[in-house]
Amino acid sequence: MASASLLKTSPVLDKSEWVKGKAVREPFASTVRIHPVAPSGLAVRASSYADELVKTAKTIASPGRGILAMDESNATCGKRLASIGLENTEANRQAYRTLLVTVPGLGQYVSGAILFEETLYQSTVDGKKMVDVLVEQNIVPGIKVDKGLVPLAGSNDESWCQGLDGLASRSAAYYQQGARFAKWRTVVSIPNGPSALAVKEAAWGLARYAAISQDNGLVPIVEPEILLDGEHGIDRTFEVAQKVWAEVFYYLAVNNVMFEGILLKPSMVTPGAECKDRATPQQVADYTLKLLHRRIPPSVPGIMFLSGGQSEVEATLNLNAMNQAPNPWHVSFSYARALQNTCLKTWGGTPENVKAAQEALLIRAKANSLAQLGKYTGEGESEEAKKGMFVKGYVY
Repeated sequence: MASASLLKTSPVLDKSEWVKGKAVREPFASTVRIHPVAPSGLAVRASSYADELVKTAKTIASPGRGILAMDESNATCGKRLASIGLENTEANRQAYRTLLVTVPGLGQYVSGAILFEETLYQSTVDGKKMVDVLVEQNIVPGIKVDKGLVPLAGSNDESWCQGLDGLASRSAAYYQQGARFAKWRTVVSIPNGPSALAVKEAAWGLARYAAISQDNGLVPIVEPEILLDGEHGIDRTFEVAQKVWAEVFYYLAVNNVMFEGILLKPSMVTPGAECKDRATPQQVADYTLKLLHRRIPPSVPGIMFLSGGQSEVEATLNLNAMNQAPNPWHVSFSYARALQNTCLKTWGGTPENVKAAQEALLIRAKANSLAQLGKYTGEGESEEAKKGMFVKGYVY
């Protein structure tokens, strides 16, 4: 549970570190820090779902397993389908998502699946509820609850994530439909500042979403993604990530979010996509683990990394490097394209390729399961799995 001591010791950011030489408008939420509440005045109310939230989080953060992110919006899913020559229709989306959730044995390597709203209420091509198929595979169904990125007025051409309006009622309905965890993605752009305003907005939005989710029985995945766009080196990524996560956990505590009932979905600490100096898996692991130890309380059950445009093999190698020694958290994966890329291309929209495509997904899931255990070797990987997939400024 968030404690008064954490509220008192959370660092206040030096705004000059964010936007050098630029005036930054402070959002109203910053006044929270000017009038600290005495510890004796705090009364933290636990969610009525507290025990269930902890159990769900621990189930997802179970050894050798991670999350399949299949929560692409219909528009983004359409782009994936277009890459293999398929029209963006509900029938085609249903066929592809049916392929994903019905992979035999997937639950051995995957503990949770993030769904788009359409999928949560959808049935497979055989008429069985997608949620029921996942549960039978011992996979916890999750749901994307944010409403996407929009321009942030007063910022340096940055974004904020909308979706808090009506979130409580939507979350309650998602829980009734079978979802047990949620995902909210916001982004921070290094080339665009990042401005203190954008970082504070991202942190506050994530904290409000997390509190609302827990209040309605959903374990919140907290995801402030540090975008890969830019020519910056790995040290600049580390610097920004430290400040973002400090702000995020400050506002999680302010909003009485129970840390034992959340999961994180951070970016790995890597150089910018256009940086000439590339990092080895060991360097990525060293920087990323240093970030986690400085910013993430050990009470958080799971760190489920996003792949963020890395190739399938690159994402697996980096995860494996982070698991070469014990960590206080379950350090695992929540991958979308880094699990699906080869699978999608193998399928190609052809029914007779379904089995081969499912085998391709299972190979990737098993590889990342081994990486979560620190036992991945990289032997026998296909050339397709080694291809980079970075797309500048991609959105869900």
